[in-house]
Amino acid sequence: MKKISVILLFVTLAITTYCQQSDVKWYTLQEAEKLSIQAPRPIFIDTYTDWCGWCKKMDQETFTNSIIADILNTKFYPVKFNAEGKESVTFLGQTFINDGKSGRAHQLAVTLLQGRLSYPTVVFLTQQDNRYSASPVPGFRQPKEMEVLLSFFASKAYETQKWEDYQKSFKGRVQ
Repeated sequence: MKKISVILLFVTLAITTYCQQSDVKWYTLQEAEKLSIQAPRPIFIDTYTDWCGWCKKMDQETFTNSIIADILNTKFYPVKFNAEGKESVTFLGQTFINDGKSGRAHQLAVTLLQGRLSYPTVVFLTQQDNRYSASPVPGFRQPKEMEVLLSFFASKAYETQKWEDYQKSFKGRVQ
């Protein structure tokens, strides 16, 4: 009887964990660009490095949250971008490379992060008048903090409200 209780407890924990975690559908930059032309949405770029512990922590704790994954999958085109990657990338009509001139950083990372190389940094690419505007937000974010950021950009509140005001009045779903 005790063995069955332990097995049931394990199964319950596994199901609960699975139901609370969800997968973000990550796109390449090229896929996100193409999709945003077909059906406009902001592009969300998670810039990371392989050695960044906080980046890995955000992957494990924030991007696995079902609410965060749902917002990213339905309101954005989410992209993971290795800020120290070696491959050339063509994005928004321009080719970017990692030529080693900015240390280990890729030219696109330098551009998106506006020269402030800090990891993790998420970048919200929004479109107005056929132009993209990049809003980099550096640092690790817990799911509750990320929900506010995602909502601010998904709802286009940035067009009419200051971040401080939006943040004060925001009522989220993440506990």
